Amino acid sequence: MGTFCSVIKFENLQELKRLCHWGPIIALGVIAICSTMAMIDSVLWYWPLHTTGGSVNFIMLINWTVMILYNYFNAMFIGPGFVPLGWKPENSQDSMYLQYCKVCQAYKAPRSHHCRKCNRCVMKMDHHCPWINNCCGYQNHASFTLFLLLAPLGCIHAAFIFVMTMYTQLYNRLSFGWNTVKIDMSAARRDPLPIIPFGLAAFAATLFALGLALGTTIAVGMLFFIQMKIILRNKTSIESWIEEKAKDRIQYYQLDEVFVFPYDMGSRWKNFKQVFTWSGVPKGDGLAWPIREGCHQYSLTIEQLKQKADKRIRSVRYRVIEDYSGACCPLNKGIKTFFTSPCTEEPRIRLQKGEFILATRGLRYWLYGDKILDDAFVEGVSRIRGWFPRNCVEKCPCDAETDQAPEGEKKNR
Repeated sequence: MGTFCSVIKFENLQELKRLCHWGPIIALGVIAICSTMAMIDSVLWYWPLHTTGGSVNFIMLINWTVMILYNYFNAMFIGPGFVPLGWKPENSQDSMYLQYCKVCQAYKAPRSHHCRKCNRCVMKMDHHCPWINNCCGYQNHASFTLFLLLAPLGCIHAAFIFVMTMYTQLYNRLSFGWNTVKIDMSAARRDPLPIIPFGLAAFAATLFALGLALGTTIAVGMLFFIQMKIILRNKTSIESWIEEKAKDRIQYYQLDEVFVFPYDMGSRWKNFKQVFTWSGVPKGDGLAWPIREGCHQYSLTIEQLKQKADKRIRSVRYRVIEDYSGACCPLNKGIKTFFTSPCTEEPRIRLQKGEFILATRGLRYWLYGDKILDDAFVEGVSRIRGWFPRNCVEKCPCDAETDQAPEGEKKNR
C-alpha cells in the first residue's frame, strides 16, 4: 500500500513539472493578468452588486476564466495518450505495413508518431505544443481545441471591459473637471465613488492587459481556425502534411495512382464527432480507426513507408566545411542566415569540419538532415538530426553528379 501511494505521488510530481516551462508560465501569466484586470475593471465600470447586468457581466467573466483553465489543464495533464511500449498489431503480418520505433521498441500504430520532446510514440499526434508543454493528440485534442475557442472569446469580453473602463473613467474625470470650472455639478458621476482609485498606474495596467487580450484573440483565434479546419476533415496537422507530400510524390514521379485519405468519413458532422463527444471521452482506443469505404486499414502507413523510401532516394550527402555551434540564430553565418532561421521547435545540430550529413529537405539558407555517424562509436545512440546553415556544408562530388536535391530545395532555387 505504501509503495502504491509513493508511486502515485511520484507520478503527480512528474506531471506538475510540466508547469516549469516557459510555455505554461507565459500562458498562465497572460490568463492571470487579463482575468485579474478584467475583474478589477468590472468593479469600476459596471458595479456587480447594484444591477442585474453588472452581476451577469461579473459571473460571465468568472465563468470564462474557469472554463479556460479547466480545458487548459485537461489538455496539459491528461495528455495525448501514448502507444503502449512494445505494441505490435494483433495480426503479425500487418507489421509489414507499419514503421518500427527503436526508441519505444514498438511498432507505430496507425496515425501515431514519435515525439522527440515527449520521447514516446503519441496516438493520433497533431503536434507538440510548447504552451501546454505536452503533445496534442488522441485523448486531449478536444480539450485543446476548446481552450483555443474559449481563450479568444474570454479575451474579447475582457477587451470590451478594458475599453469601457478607460472610456468611462476618463470621461467622468474630464466631465468633473469641466463642470467644476462652470460651477455645475450635474455631470454624470458615479455615486458612490469607486472603491478602487483609477490613477495613472491603473490606466497603464489596463492598457497593457488590453494589448495582451487583443494579441491573444488574434493569435489563438487563428490557431483555432486551423484546428477546426483539419478536425472537420478528420485529419491532424501531420496528416495534412503527409497528404501534401503524397501529391508531390505522385506528381514528381508522374505515377498513375491517386492517394485517398482513409479517415475522412465524408461528412463534416461525422468527422466532428470523431473528436468531440458528450462524455468528453474520445471514440475508440487510439490504435484502430474507422476508415472510409474503399480504403485499406493501412493506407496512410503504406504511404508513409513510400515517402520514407523516396526520401532516402532523394536525399543528398554533404560534407561539413565549417564548424557550427548549433545556435538557433547564428550571428557569424551571415545576416540572411540569421534572419531566415526556421521558425520551428525542431532541433539544430552541432557540426564539426569533416563530418558528413545526409540532407533530406531544405530552405534557401538552411538544410535539414541526419548526421552520418560511425556505428562503432554510436552504438545505442539515437540518430542525430536537425537544421544547420547551408553555407557550412558543401555537396559531395558523388552526389553532385546525380543532380539530386533535398525535398523542397528545387522549389527554392
